Amino acid sequence: MTDRRQRLLNPIAGVAFAIGGSLFALGAAIAQVGSQNPRTAACVYFAGGLCFNTGGYATVLAALNPPGTTRWRWWAWEPQRVEWLSAAVLFAGTIVFGINLLDSFLQGLTAKQVNRLIWAPDMIGCTLFLISGHLALKQFRGKRLREVQSDLDWWIAALNQVGSYMFLVSGLAAFVDPETSSAVNEALSNWGTFGGALCFALGGVIQLFDSPTAASGSSGNVVPETA
Repeated sequence: MTDRRQRLLNPIAGVAFAIGGSLFALGAAIAQVGSQNPRTAACVYFAGGLCFNTGGYATVLAALNPPGTTRWRWWAWEPQRVEWLSAAVLFAGTIVFGINLLDSFLQGLTAKQVNRLIWAPDMIGCTLFLISGHLALKQFRGKRLREVQSDLDWWIAALNQVGSYMFLVSGLAAFVDPETSSAVNEALSNWGTFGGALCFALGGVIQLFDSPTAASGSSGNVVPETA
């Protein structure tokens, strides 16, 4: 049973991030071109956020149950392990994004309320994604590009980190100016989300072709303990 679950974690995470990223890209496109129903983009984003939650938790499970594990664990506190820390921070980021997306359904908010309930959680989520990506890339520090370009884990981590930076740019551009009650740059916010989402979607697709090894105990978004 444990071995079967371990084999399922990578495809589950990959599919979840691929679908979630695709939905985020779709939501950004809808927001950019406009929609008769303002909640359409919010619904698409929220569905994508649920997929990100699933992928994030699957990543945590992969860190807790690497190949060779005989006792299955649904949760544990292991901040001393870099691979667990990277996965846990990523999962926390998806949870915060979920709060942001849920709050986006609220109506009649003032500019200050939008910034506090929607923009602030968005920025926290972006920061957590960046921290997770930094931890994921630490394992490759000191290696030349030609040494890592054939490593799927490197491609996934690099794509996710680029996507996280694009999400950060999107978040900064989405700040609502209290004087105008408008976003700093709505187009940049939408296109930043679109680009970042595509990076995560592509990373999810690549993860479908990646497989954890007993040596590294890693799975796509999870960082090996050799970092």
